Amino acid sequence: METSDFTLTLLVDQSPKEVFNAIKNVRGWWSGLYSEEFEGRTDKLNEEFTFRAGEGAHYSKQKLIEVIPDKKLVWLVTDSNLTFLENKTEWTGTKIIFEISKKGNNTQIRFTHEGLVPEVECYDSCAPAWTQYLKEKLRNVISKGKEAPFALQ
Repeated sequence: METSDFTLTLLVDQSPKEVFNAIKNVRGWWSGLYSEEFEGRTDKLNEEFTFRAGEGAHYSKQKLIEVIPDKKLVWLVTDSNLTFLENKTEWTGTKIIFEISKKGNNTQIRFTHEGLVPEVECYDSCAPAWTQYLKEKLRNVISKGKEAPFALQ
């Protein structure tokens, strides 16, 4: 089935367990590009967390709606306020999905932001931002195995 949702695939040397744990450490990788703030937990089913960035330009609240250890994480965006958009709640109701699988000696991460499609206003700014966070920040956390000092355990 063809989809136009923003999707990015990464291949890393680390195990699915290491990848899964790095993704759950949201503070370790979804930070550092702007002035981000987090509240809440990011590692168990039904937990919720908020993300704020860019001095109030981006606010979103995520709920972990699917957690399959070492295989999959799904966040439902339950609230959003992206002040730089005409439709400030454009992310609300979208899903952020991480699928983890073995590919030979490597681990594949398939990231999908379901609902972030080229037809929505945020696509042109959000797709490049996700690419940067995932390719630079998440990959670095996975490969170095380091957690941010303020990550919740």
